Amino acid sequence: MKKVMVLLSVCLGLLSPLAWSHCQVPCGIYDDHARVTQMLEDAATVAKATAMMAELAGKEDAQSQNQMVRWVVNKEQHAQKVIATISDYFLTQRVKSSQKDYQQRLVKHHEVIVAAMKAKQNADSKYAEALTKAIEALAPYYPEHKH
Repeated sequence: MKKVMVLLSVCLGLLSPLAWSHCQVPCGIYDDHARVTQMLEDAATVAKATAMMAELAGKEDAQSQNQMVRWVVNKEQHAQKVIATISDYFLTQRVKSSQKDYQQRLVKHHEVIVAAMKAKQNADSKYAEALTKAIEALAPYYPEHKH
């Protein structure tokens, strides 16, 4: 198990945070609903990874250890994508101090970041579920637009 942890640490150390958000030019091209949908997909991946990690826990064979590392890395990447989307897209471009419900929006967006951080730190499915719920709480702010 120590080998797995060392390998996992090396893999995670090599990962750089990825920003999958839109530009900050500003170009005026926004699809907030699509970003919420993408974050929900990322949260579903976090939940799947958490479930697969639970299935692999305690297995000592090389294939299981390999898969464990892959699921942990995958969970980390998708939780980080949620953090980047909230930080680099929503908080910098879509949440504005002029909005009447500005403080409430800040709180809800912050809750998503915290939930994603906790999902990264923990292997319990309740953290993946909390991430999904936090993202779902943002959906009413960003309804789908029919073009």
